[in-house]
Amino acid sequence: MTSLTATEMAAVRAEFPSFSVPNQSIFFDNAGGGQVLKRVADKVYEYLTTTSVQIGGTYATAKCGNARVLAARKAVAEFINAPNDEEVVMGSSTTSLMFLLIQAILPSIRPGDEIILTNSEHEANIGAWKRLASAGAVIKVWEVNPQSMHLELSQLDALLSNKTKWVAMTHASNVLGTVNPVKEVAARVHAVGAKLSVDAVAYAPHRLVDVQASNADIYVFSFYKVFGPHYAVMWGRRELLISFASLNHECIAQDDVPYKLQPGNVNCELVHGVTGIPEYFAAMGKVLGAPAGASNRALMQHAFDRFEQHENFLSERLLAYLRSKNNIKILGLPCNSKLHTDNIVRERIATIAFLVEGVSPRTIIDHTDRYNIGIRYGNYYAMGLAKSFDFVKFGGAVRVSMAHYNTAEEVDQLIARLKEVIP
Repeated sequence: MTSLTATEMAAVRAEFPSFSVPNQSIFFDNAGGGQVLKRVADKVYEYLTTTSVQIGGTYATAKCGNARVLAARKAVAEFINAPNDEEVVMGSSTTSLMFLLIQAILPSIRPGDEIILTNSEHEANIGAWKRLASAGAVIKVWEVNPQSMHLELSQLDALLSNKTKWVAMTHASNVLGTVNPVKEVAARVHAVGAKLSVDAVAYAPHRLVDVQASNADIYVFSFYKVFGPHYAVMWGRRELLISFASLNHECIAQDDVPYKLQPGNVNCELVHGVTGIPEYFAAMGKVLGAPAGASNRALMQHAFDRFEQHENFLSERLLAYLRSKNNIKILGLPCNSKLHTDNIVRERIATIAFLVEGVSPRTIIDHTDRYNIGIRYGNYYAMGLAKSFDFVKFGGAVRVSMAHYNTAEEVDQLIARLKEVIP
């Protein structure tokens, strides 16, 4: 595991205006939302000050605004490796997109249809799915093994049946930090004729999304977790999106995707702002030594690979300290080494949550707050995990969620403060 060099880190942090603010916080709450790129803020400003018109008109400014929106859709398609930019549906948040998805799916649900959810989900993913019970759907729960802290594929096999309609799961837990084997899950789900929906909110900031490689049918995440504006994207296979009920005006054609699933259309300035995200990762690919002539996608992949190495370096620094304490229980994998179980590789992202025996999480957070270190405690809307691991007993889980712009020095500062309050 290798960290970014001082020169590379300086180039990274120069892209984020917040790091130039005097006495700024140390940001270890990135799972709640990342810092915003200057490229993104500039593009939002650019749209609002030069093309703030109703798109669709034939005059020059309207045509420019429309071109920016369509260019953004293509940029997002490339960023997530969608085969067709018409499969890119955008909306205000992952939560709202999931509720829209459920409304589009609702007419196809019949009494007795089975929906499988996991108990490791953020409420943004499963809250909407549970509402299908009102249409007669049977909700089944795939639970994390409390010993391994994994979603075991054998348990999924026991839940799947010819009545299974959908399986909804997270690509990476926002508490456990575990990267789930969605491709292997998709193969099992498709084998019984069902479909897979994947929430990648916690995954997308740490790995380059590839919707085709995931083999999912629906894939969704929020851009503000990936250093962009408060906006979100849902990808779906084109034929599937066409089959869904329309959520837009009556005059919109059934095959007019993504418009039929974007009621009231997109937020144009935020969509234009989103294009700063893939721009940044491609630029960082060059800074970090990607081969000359690499494609945009290859540049982004190179950047994500280097950032993954850096995040693993930071994570292991913190995990090593946490492992040394007998009164701390790490939630998820206790180290960054990749584990092979169920004939698949298990790994974690740089989101690390833990429970502390004998010290309330509020005491810990109050102490780190004094030093302007931004971490959190609570249940993180992962109510299934909170119940399974008895967060109430501990007063909540403490979570440190790192991003590629964090430094080893920041991790060391955090550890020093934790040592002062955890015996």
